[in-house]
Amino acid sequence: MSVQDTIDELVAEGVETGVQVAVYEHGELVVDAVAGLADPATGRAMTPDTPIFSTSTGKGMTATVLHILVQRGVFGYDTPVTELWPEFGAHGKQAATVRHVLTHAVGVPGLPADTTPEDLADWARMCEVLADAEPWWEPGTRTGYHAITFGYLAGELVRRGTGKPIDQVLLEEVAAPLGLSQELYFAVPPAEQARLARLVPGGPPMDEATIRQLTEAMPLLFKAAPPALQPSAELYNRTDFLSANVPAGGTVTARGIARMYAALLGEVDGVRLLTPETLDLVSAVAIEGTDQVFGNPARLALGYAVIGGALGWSGANGSHAEFDPATGRTFAVTKNRFGAGDFNTVERVRAALAG
Repeated sequence: MSVQDTIDELVAEGVETGVQVAVYEHGELVVDAVAGLADPATGRAMTPDTPIFSTSTGKGMTATVLHILVQRGVFGYDTPVTELWPEFGAHGKQAATVRHVLTHAVGVPGLPADTTPEDLADWARMCEVLADAEPWWEPGTRTGYHAITFGYLAGELVRRGTGKPIDQVLLEEVAAPLGLSQELYFAVPPAEQARLARLVPGGPPMDEATIRQLTEAMPLLFKAAPPALQPSAELYNRTDFLSANVPAGGTVTARGIARMYAALLGEVDGVRLLTPETLDLVSAVAIEGTDQVFGNPARLALGYAVIGGALGWSGANGSHAEFDPATGRTFAVTKNRFGAGDFNTVERVRAALAG
């Protein structure tokens, strides 16, 4: 079955509302498929250029911005965070480096329990909270998924190093050169938000019993992502959230993020984002061990999860994007049905590509 047939079937079955799939091979777009609706309330169709908030799949853009700045000499992987952000050294975090930020090894994955969606849109407040945070472990000694805090840590390094917010640097250094100014975003300008896909709940919201069970099974989960910030279509459809820089996630098209990853591996229409030497550094396993937040085995390169022979990030809504230096292939799936942790669609598309 073809990729197009697969995603058409997923929509027809009611498993998905709208889906995008893109594949690049050696810098060439070889799959660019869409199915379903971007907004079921209006009947607006999903198109290849419809951006979708894709949660942690956007972490790949954040890491890519940092690599470009390292390549430019703005800072290095082993630059202390305090060299750029002196306040961050409070409570024994002086040893933290850019490398530790990229490998989720800084030790500040948590946020105060009363953190609200409105707080996420307040960049200065979030950075103050992280600067004053006590680390859960000595920076660099362990790794644990910094689900939300990764974006502020990386984004503040970008802001301190360049004097610009990370959404502007993404536009100037990544999106615009690749012709993706309307397909890769952190903060989405209000005038552009009508173009976005509307996220659709994929199941009922968590009730108190479910939260209690999750807390017992993974006691640190709600310290890393407090209850008001748990992934949901409702949160990520908010105008104030979409308008803010929250670069632990991103608003992307499958075509856009697959194209960005292709430009890490080689030239795409004359644009290459990383040198071969930087790509080699980025692709190597940088840290592995037990994730201190979720308890799963963790294996990370510099800024990307290692996924078999590929690297990239998945999003809590079931989105996914990856790049494989060995094969020259990049692969992305984005969708607007928000089923937290449901990667069935990614696996069905992957099977169609393999078949």
